[in-house]
Amino acid sequence: MRPICDSVDVSERSVTAGEQQHGQEHGQEHGQGQQRGPQQDRVGVGPWPGPWPTTGQHHPYDEQLLAHGDRRNVVDGYRYWRHEAIVRDLDTRRHEFHVAVENWGHDFNIGSVIRTANAFNAQAFHIVGRRRWNRRGAMVTDRYQHEHHHESVAALVEWAAGQDGGLPLIGIDNLPGSVPLESYDLPRRCILLFGQEGPGLSTPAREACVAVLDIAQFGSTRSINAGAAAAVAMHAWVRRHVFGQSPQG
Repeated sequence: MRPICDSVDVSERSVTAGEQQHGQEHGQEHGQGQQRGPQQDRVGVGPWPGPWPTTGQHHPYDEQLLAHGDRRNVVDGYRYWRHEAIVRDLDTRRHEFHVAVENWGHDFNIGSVIRTANAFNAQAFHIVGRRRWNRRGAMVTDRYQHEHHHESVAALVEWAAGQDGGLPLIGIDNLPGSVPLESYDLPRRCILLFGQEGPGLSTPAREACVAVLDIAQFGSTRSINAGAAAAVAMHAWVRRHVFGQSPQG
């Protein structure tokens, strides 16, 4: 019997030959790999000045970063921290929404969605369809999150139903019959589901959602890209459940 969901350990992700760009970014995590120009050298911080803060058995610091500097794409509070220490700290305050993205055609926008999920500290992200996805736009931010893979929408639905109390799927797409995101009261525990760029949510995805929400637009284009839509939707969740801003108020 195949598993409902394949989870990818954040500390055990391998880099395949087809993901060379992602591998280069892994090297940049410790300031290795590509040569840097004067502008790039101003990103991040140099070697730790003064005595190292490595006293105590459970300190979070990476001695290689302390010695050579930290050029990673992390907030200042995590400078010089080990990767696993950052993940462990994020785990103590992850939000209760998940992000799921359909991946049937290796959409380049997926990486942008995953990077945004990191910024808003989603509980986890889920890839539905093809296991391999375009990581370029994620800018290594996937390494600090919990990744799950589902072969189909049905597998995602089964996984969601098996969580404590169940997790409703909320689709984000500009479709006939969709409900305005701006006036919808997003549940605290949910999965925000996004389709591929172009076709949007697949028919099985639409049918699995308890609601499909659209984002108000005022220009001539029919839709905004999946990365932008994901950012708007996640921020709506944060406004509702972190800042207590009701969509009705």
